[in-house]
Parts: sequence; structure tokens; C-alpha cells
Amino acid sequence: MIPAFKKTRSADAALSYIRDGSVVAVSGFNLAATPEHLILELYDQYERTGHPKDLFLICDSLPAVPGRALDLVSEKLYQKQDRDFLRGFQIPFLGFSPATQKIVASELVEAYSWPIGIVAYWFREIASGRPGLITKIGIDTLLDPRREGGALNQRATEKKTVKISVIDLLDEEFLFYQAPKPEFALIRASVADESGNLSMMDEGIRGTVLNMAQAVKARPSPGTVIAQIRWQTKSGTISPRDVDVPFPLVDYVVLAPKSRHWQSGRIEYDPRISYRVLEPLGEGTSVDVVTPPESAVERVIARRVLLELTRILEVKGCPVLVNLGVGIPALVSSITAEEDLSDCIVSVLESGPWGGIALSGTDFGLALSPFALTSMPDMFSNFEGGVIDAASLGFLQADSSGNVNPSYLPGRIYGPGGFPVIAGGGPRTYFAGSFVAGASKIRVESGSLKIEDDAKIPKFVNSVYRIFFSGKEALKHEKEILYITERAVFRLTKEGVLLEEIAPGVDLERDVLKRMEFLPIISRHLEEMDRVVFKEGKMQLRKAVLDSLPKKIELRNL
Repeated sequence: MIPAFKKTRSADAALSYIRDGSVVAVSGFNLAATPEHLILELYDQYERTGHPKDLFLICDSLPAVPGRALDLVSEKLYQKQDRDFLRGFQIPFLGFSPATQKIVASELVEAYSWPIGIVAYWFREIASGRPGLITKIGIDTLLDPRREGGALNQRATEKKTVKISVIDLLDEEFLFYQAPKPEFALIRASVADESGNLSMMDEGIRGTVLNMAQAVKARPSPGTVIAQIRWQTKSGTISPRDVDVPFPLVDYVVLAPKSRHWQSGRIEYDPRISYRVLEPLGEGTSVDVVTPPESAVERVIARRVLLELTRILEVKGCPVLVNLGVGIPALVSSITAEEDLSDCIVSVLESGPWGGIALSGTDFGLALSPFALTSMPDMFSNFEGGVIDAASLGFLQADSSGNVNPSYLPGRIYGPGGFPVIAGGGPRTYFAGSFVAGASKIRVESGSLKIEDDAKIPKFVNSVYRIFFSGKEALKHEKEILYITERAVFRLTKEGVLLEEIAPGVDLERDVLKRMEFLPIISRHLEEMDRVVFKEGKMQLRKAVLDSLPKKIELRNL
């Protein structure tokens, strides 16, 4: 047996092995599975000694929330205009790190952004000794090298440390994603035993932690894995089923203080996040960490999405598997629980949870009372392979070709997140968001919508600022695409964007067409949105759904 805690080091001692110019993999989905202590101590070591410097980071998501972890480091780099600590990075999502967006916009680093699922797969491919990842995800979007090629700024466009190439395979176009193999990994777990076996038993996700460690240890140049933990335990006390990273893949273990080992952006520790307590869903569920819809408009949109999901259920005759993105789509989860449909409509999050109630904001990626938890690469197989029945994702802009930009504007550099893989792989995608952007005064009353003071910024535009979702590719692969707002519902067709529904109380010309930069096709059978989504109280969907299901279907789960 390895002597007790032989692998345990102080942060300073463990991080001193990282050399100047190294490529470092860093885990973390916001603060979930983020080694915040290691990140901050690494920068502290650089400030004190000037080393290590010229680092290139490869992250599976975003190891930060505002003011913490990488965002705090980025803020210091921005204030000092420091170009020495970080040479660059590949980070899928920057939305919860305003300071990291600033150092990208200021060209202090070379910055690249692949989708979360692509990076997660890429770590697995590198761990398997392959040179990169081949996929159809990203064609005709900002990831396509014939467009931006995943580069977020001019330095990245020039340096090309991270590359995406178009290749021909079986007479079809694919994209080939390549990045330098990581030499070090900073990962996080909850507990390590005396041998160095890691368990994530108190974490809300598994993330890509195992695959990062494997990628670093892969030949021909095995590297060093440093793990942040919260607790240490004796050898033999962690069940083999609970070991997420076996000790041969771990070089050093660093004990972190409680203040730098939170479960999420707002939650230091909650047993419901680590699934030690599983609350029943439905009426009576404690939702003190669940963000309800902030406005009646958000509630209408989330309910209309849920209505669409119940229609899939009526056709399919068994539980519907759906991914819910950040923002308004994440609120669908709590509406589903409110309608007592969580056993019929099962949500999955890109970070790994199956079922339960999805959290939002800086807690996004976690769920209360899921029934299963897989790794991030395994979860993204459900998206890219079309295993899910549908996805609901937010949008910032949609254009006349059906292309969607979820977040990107000048000065607002969010990155693709999980969006391109989820939207590009699923058979049905329901983009959900407000019809226009900006301040507005809209009331929902008496089963209709009352627009008293409308916002001025159109979201349905002639051309989106950046293409994250290609309408052309979706039509090519015969996907069902809807754009759901509080006042109108559109469908993508071969002829163009088709207006199918408008809200009760809304004027077609004044409130819809004049608020768009392009003229949609108007359905000859234009319908009114179901008034049930505008009414107070529950929609009573469970009984309606169960009554409509084919009687011959045996629904053991319902």
C-alpha cells in the first residue's frame, strides 16, 4: 500500500511543477467541479515569482463565475494589462466571466472557443491517442474555418494554436478539431483516500474530470495531474463504484479550504446538490434554490415550450427526453414539476444530470433530485447522436434563413457553450426567448397579452451577427425547428420562416411584423396561441396528457 497521503502536497509545492509555456487542462462548469483553489494559487505563485508564465489553458466549459476563480484572475490581468501569465486559452463559454471577456476583447491573450461537447469529446480522443476530433457539428457556423474557425479575437486568428479544418469523408464534409495535448491538468474532486483515489461524491456533476486526467497521462508524453479536494479519508473507505479517478492517474492532491470549494455560484454546500437528499418532485417540493420565472412573459414562454413537449409525448406515447438550455429554457424544468409531469418529460443537462429540477443563473448545470448522473462526454453523445427527442435553447437573434445567434454581439463575447452540439444534433429544437430585446411593459391578464410599452431592439433580423445554428443545415437534415416567443411562434420551412401563431390580444401588424427586420411567411392557417399558457394557476396538463395517450401503451413510469 502506498504510504499515507504520499501524494498530498501544499498548493505551492504541487503547482511548482508547472513549467513556463505549458498547456494546462482545467475542469469546471461555472463553479461546479472547478478547482478554484488551484487556479488562484497558481496565479498567486506567478505574482510572487514570475513563474509559471506563458500558459495555454484548455477548459471543458468555464471554470468561473463573476468575481471568482478564472474571472478573478482575468480581472487582475486586465487591470495590469498583463500579457505574460496567459498566452491564451480554449474556453467554450465566457458568459459568466465578464473579466475574461475583457482580456479577449483587449487582445491580451489568443482566445478560441469550441462547443462544450466538442471539447469534452476531444479530451477523450486525445486520451485514446488520436490526433483530434472529427464531427459534422459546426459546419456553416462560426466554427467553420471558412468563417471564424472558432477564433474569438485577432491574436487567435493569427496564431492558430487551435485549428479547425474541413475534411472530406465518405463524400461528406466534416470538421476536424485540433489543439495541443495538455501537459498538466488541474481537476477537482470531493474526497481522496490515502492512495490518491478521487471521488466526486459531494459534487453536483462529474464533468470531464476523468477524461482530462486520461488525456494528460496519454502517450507519447505523459504529463502531471493535480487534484483539488475538500476531504481526505483512509484507504479502502471509498467504494470502487464511487471512485471517479483511480489513483494511478493522479500525481498530487491538494486540500482546499471551504471558501474555495463551493458546489456552485450561489451554493457553498447543499446535500440536495450532491444527491445525499433527494426530494420528491411535484407539489410540496422545496424550491428555495430554484429560480422561478422572473416575469409573466418568461412564464408564458416556458409554458408554451412545455405545451410543445407534451405534444411529442402524445405522439411518442412514452417519456420525452429533452435538453433545456440556460435562460428561459431552464425555467421549463420548474414549470414541468409544477404541472406534475417530471416523470413524463425528462430533462437532461449538458453537465450530466438526468431529470430533476434544473437550476439557473450561476447555478446552471446542477439539478435537484435527478435520477442519474453521467459524465459530460457521455451526455453530449445523447445530443450529437440525436438520442434526445428535443431541445429548448435561448436565442438573441434569428434571421430570415433560420440561423440563430444565442449570445454574441460586439463587446459581448460569450462563446458557443453547449449550443452548437445540442441544436445541431437533436431532431427538434425549440428556440425560446422574448420577441424583442430591451425594456418593455407587458402584462398578462384575462388569458391574453397586453403590450403597453414595447422594447425597441429587434431580435428577428435580416442577418444574425454570428451564426451558431445553421438553418440551412437543419433543413438539410430535416429537423423540426420552432422559434417560441411570448407573442408569436414561428417554424423553419424550406420556403423560409413561417409565422404559425400569435398571442391573444396582439395586433399582427403593429406588435409582430413591424418589430421584425424581415417579413416572415404568414401561415394561411394562422392560429391563436393556446390561451391556457396566459392564464393564472396550473395548466392541468397531466390529466390532459394522460387521457390523450394511446391506451395500448403500457406506461409503467407514469
